[in-house]
Amino acid sequence: MIVISHDGFNETPGWRSIIVAPISTSAAQGRRGPTVIEIPAGAGGLAKECFAVCHQVTTLDRAKLTKRIGALPAEVLREVELGLKGAMDLD
Repeated sequence: MIVISHDGFNETPGWRSIIVAPISTSAAQGRRGPTVIEIPAGAGGLAKECFAVCHQVTTLDRAKLTKRIGALPAEVLREVELGLKGAMDLD
């Protein structure tokens, strides 16, 4: 999962949910279109190539996230942002 909600939202004690975009290892996901963003192996501590599925944004209880793997490089985050904008028709 890529946490996409704002840090201020994530750090608010009263909020139990966070907003995330799922990550898939399926190569088939990578062919789905502009809302699926390739994340190269090694980026953010990922062992193999993965795909951010930006059209499947959801919320999770923060207790479900037990381990932080790493942080994605700025260039990958920019691509994820574009995928999210495309999925939600944002400017």
